[in-house]
Amino acid sequence: MLFDFGNYYIEPIAANDAWKICDFVVSNADRLKRYFPKTLEQNLNPTLSQVFVDKKIKQYSGKEEFLFKLKEKENRTIIGLVYIKETDWNNKQAELAYCIGYQHEGKGYITQSIKVLSAYAFEHLGLLSLQIIAHKTNLGSVKVARNNGYTWQKTLPKEHTPPGEEALDMELYVLSK
Repeated sequence: MLFDFGNYYIEPIAANDAWKICDFVVSNADRLKRYFPKTLEQNLNPTLSQVFVDKKIKQYSGKEEFLFKLKEKENRTIIGLVYIKETDWNNKQAELAYCIGYQHEGKGYITQSIKVLSAYAFEHLGLLSLQIIAHKTNLGSVKVARNNGYTWQKTLPKEHTPPGEEALDMELYVLSK
């Protein structure tokens, strides 16, 4: 266990997480389809989820990408995911991306998780700059960024294309050490 918050904890993805990742993704498919389409398509069944988990463990150990799960203590279910991704070791920067299950939205779990994982990225990974990229209408995500001291930098034109939609402009928030 990396970080303990009483009723939930955060830890890196593990080999035995495939079924729980699949359950989380499938039960939150409507929430994930717009901003996490790749995570969704890679976890539509347990077999795909095992391939996903194996890949993420390899990326984690290779220091390419770091996937953390938020896990509820009582039921031991995965309630959210946080990625430290797009890691640029030359510039010591990375992007954080996150999602929470619909049952746990608005409880502060992601805000708290981003706080500790931002500190983790600075202190343990040696990064100097972190980014959050969010759509301006994703008010929860914007609030998480702002509540953690990330400051708006600029609009990124046509940064993200959700399935079946036109490319969206996204907002870039940055936190520096």
